[in-house]
Amino acid sequence: MLSFVYRRLLYMIPTVFLVSIVTFAIIQLPPGDYLDTLAAELSDSGGLDAGTQQALRDQYGLGQPMYVQYYKWMKGILLHGNFGISFEKNLPVNDLIWDRLGWTFGISLMTLAFIWATALPIGIYSAVKKYSAGDYIATFFGFIGLAIPNFLLALVMMYVSFKYFGQSVGGLVSPEYIDQPWSLEKFGNLMSRIWMPIVVVGTSGAAALIRIMRANLLDELYRPYVVTARAKGMSEFQLLMKYPVRVALNPFISTIGWILPTLVSGEIIVAVVMNLPTTGPLLLRALLVQDMYLAGSLIFIVSILTVLGTLLSDVLLAWIDPRIRYQ
Repeated sequence: MLSFVYRRLLYMIPTVFLVSIVTFAIIQLPPGDYLDTLAAELSDSGGLDAGTQQALRDQYGLGQPMYVQYYKWMKGILLHGNFGISFEKNLPVNDLIWDRLGWTFGISLMTLAFIWATALPIGIYSAVKKYSAGDYIATFFGFIGLAIPNFLLALVMMYVSFKYFGQSVGGLVSPEYIDQPWSLEKFGNLMSRIWMPIVVVGTSGAAALIRIMRANLLDELYRPYVVTARAKGMSEFQLLMKYPVRVALNPFISTIGWILPTLVSGEIIVAVVMNLPTTGPLLLRALLVQDMYLAGSLIFIVSILTVLGTLLSDVLLAWIDPRIRYQ
């Protein structure tokens, strides 16, 4: 297992390196750069004169070749943990992203726990009680969860919350707590509101995993080893949890590799709609104005999360299934 993990960690280094190159190149694909976007936004008020624009271009290093800009960016990250300067905010990227990344990862991890806690028992029930009323209900809500866009579900839930429960909508805490220091009251207010983005972001993922778990378990329930264990007198619950569910968990666990980055990137529109202090609105604005160091850093971190999620899923698969470990 240790040699397996070491190999995967070594594979991650060139993967992350290539991802960083692709990320930096894609951000610079649109014509122009941040200063061109800024000049267009200021065109109604006179815009930027050529001298000022050239001075800013030299200051930000935008006139240099792309490989020079990339080298300086990666050098700052690797040697100093410095992700560069945000052009629009004129602040270090580190100061802008870490607090929002904390909220993003926190919401994503709680959403992942919600997805698993929802999808695992419902998927098992749907497979065991195939074609029952409960199975049809779970299937119906699963298709609804897959069909409804997250932002639309967010708008509906915000409307219901405001219209029928009188709760202020938007943000993770009520307006009166925004500038207040942390206290039990503020934490309680956070807990009373954070469930909404968790449910909104996690609905589609839970719906997809319910279908995956149901299909995987149905493939295992009628295998010969299940019939043999039942014939030997093993109880249904013990038989179910010890053999077919354990085997059916393999594809279920492998989804961690794509669910984690999907949760982080998929909450962008939801964060804008619900006014969440996460990386979503920050990344969207950075892409719109071509703030390349800020946007590149956020996308780079999401890419690293994808690689780590894949490693985590592989390690968990090797832990629950000895066959993978020996292969």
